[in-house]
Amino acid sequence: MARVTAERVEQTKLELLEAARQVLTEEGFAGLSTRRVSEIANTQMSQIRYHFGSKEGMILALFEYMNAGLIERQKQTFTNPSLRISEKWFLACDFLDEDIQSGYVRVLQELIAAGWSNPKIGDAVRAALTQWNELLIALAQEATEEHGDIGPLSVEAMASLIACAFIGAEALILLGYEEQIHPVRKTLRQVGEVIANLENLQKEEPNHAR
Repeated sequence: MARVTAERVEQTKLELLEAARQVLTEEGFAGLSTRRVSEIANTQMSQIRYHFGSKEGMILALFEYMNAGLIERQKQTFTNPSLRISEKWFLACDFLDEDIQSGYVRVLQELIAAGWSNPKIGDAVRAALTQWNELLIALAQEATEEHGDIGPLSVEAMASLIACAFIGAEALILLGYEEQIHPVRKTLRQVGEVIANLENLQKEEPNHAR
């Protein structure tokens, strides 16, 4: 019986997190209330305090819950030695589409804004972005070793530009600005095509030398 009870407790926690994700995705940070979350989860508000301590604790748990799997996904992709840099880039573009669909992008962008005034949320978002940035630095290092330096840009600078490109793209997409003025997802994929062309040229060079 104890094991079943423990499973039910964990299930209730997951249901609350999924309900919080739904509210945050559909109604934004301003519309995220413990009452609304408990209604969608079909449970009492006291369960939120029991599992998370507070609304803020629930938000932080939600972000950790959603982010953990995505960081592992990115890590497995970026460290896969069988993939070329361009293939990793195209997969990152696929992941952007998936993360928009799942609601993660909306959650991240909402919490970035909330983190400007809430130190704990800001710390959580910065920690997550730091994990992502470390993977990007490693990817930029790999690209530099394969294709050489890009002018004066350090690997840290390249990682910063990539992060800004994707986070900025997410913000424009959520604003509905993408199709009108900025074809950001198409542009990101075109960057992948540029990388692929560079890889193909460098692969052909030894043949021309002979």
